[in-house]
Amino acid sequence: MPPNGKKQLLPPPDVVSNLPDSVIDEILMRLPLRDAVRTGILSKKWRCNWCRLPQLTLDRTLWKTTEDLMSPTIGFTNIVHHFLTLHTGQISKFTLDIHDLETCPKIDNLISFLSRNDIQHLVVQLPFTSKPYKLHSSIFTCSQLRHLILAHCLIRPPPLFKGFDRLISLELIEVTISSELVGSLISHCPLLEHLVLEQDKQDDVSGHIEISAPKLRSFFFIGGINFLHLKNVPLLSKVSYKPLAFFIAAECDLAKIFESIPALENLCWNQDNVKDDYVGQAEVIPTRLPSALNCLKRLCLSWFILEEFSVLSFALCLIRSSPNLEEIEIEVCVLKDEIYYEVVRRDAVDEIPASFSNMTFNHLRTVNIYNVAGTKAEMQLIKVLLAKSPALVRMLIKPCRMEDRKSLKVVAEITNFPRASSKAQVVYNVD
Repeated sequence: MPPNGKKQLLPPPDVVSNLPDSVIDEILMRLPLRDAVRTGILSKKWRCNWCRLPQLTLDRTLWKTTEDLMSPTIGFTNIVHHFLTLHTGQISKFTLDIHDLETCPKIDNLISFLSRNDIQHLVVQLPFTSKPYKLHSSIFTCSQLRHLILAHCLIRPPPLFKGFDRLISLELIEVTISSELVGSLISHCPLLEHLVLEQDKQDDVSGHIEISAPKLRSFFFIGGINFLHLKNVPLLSKVSYKPLAFFIAAECDLAKIFESIPALENLCWNQDNVKDDYVGQAEVIPTRLPSALNCLKRLCLSWFILEEFSVLSFALCLIRSSPNLEEIEIEVCVLKDEIYYEVVRRDAVDEIPASFSNMTFNHLRTVNIYNVAGTKAEMQLIKVLLAKSPALVRMLIKPCRMEDRKSLKVVAEITNFPRASSKAQVVYNVD
């Protein structure tokens, strides 16, 4: 108490200014960059804190305003200028997302700046244009890169490029690059574990793509599956294929797709973009693959037209070739009447149970089948899986839209199917 006996109010401590730098950085990195810059009004110490952030994202939230008085390209150019002028310190992760701009502004200085700051995680998503941006060569000098995502750009590594020695994750999304350079780029990343190749346009990558990555464990691919050759991937366990075209001319063609993936555990195959003209002919699809997929535990088949003879044959081939499956998921594609396809023959449907006579799925516990219409091929497949799966715990069936009378008939038929597992629960889920 002061001598006069009156209470004296002390100024509150500046808690915000006295926070440790590590705490301030964690706070700022969880905010959009625009908000992180605005925290400079909190105190003098915070004024330039954003300038040392090791993780930054430049996207439309920075230049988009409620008035939209400024051109997005001009706004982006101004932001890049301030960033290059004010930022200090290393940058471990940087995301450049300007895919919504009409034109691709010059970003060579930005890429060059990042290459000198020990960048480890880089994402470059550029606008889709008829003339894609040619990636600046300085990016190939980033010796510390561990994660790299590139979208809508032209990639031409310099002749002396020796690879990314530390890269473990690479995603190339609709980039323009020759098939030889794709293979060369991948092979020069000796530690690569995760790879994504998305080529929605067939002319972006032409010719065979050869993948040699001894450490690769997961692979997601959109493109022409027949142009892909997995040469050296002994550890690859998770694969997702979404082919733009798929044609089987001989039994060996199908075998080549799987023969180089001995450790495959998780396979997803999406038929959504496959044109009917390119689907393989059923007569050249083998009953089983020459080498069984003994490590495969999860099989996911999306947009499979089980009323199409060759598609059904392909699906059955994969299932029969995977004796150790633990989970099966099938999303059936229901076609409209006006779309032509080769209908499954009645005798082929009747032969489905016999084609599984010498096998049992001793590890299969879960089956999910969506958009079931009650066709004979679907019902035979459901019947076989119930009869050949002694460890089955749950089968979920979600029907497509159909009349109540037909739906009840499907339920009644499935209910009477024999089950190898006394614990098998069949759930017929109607939304």
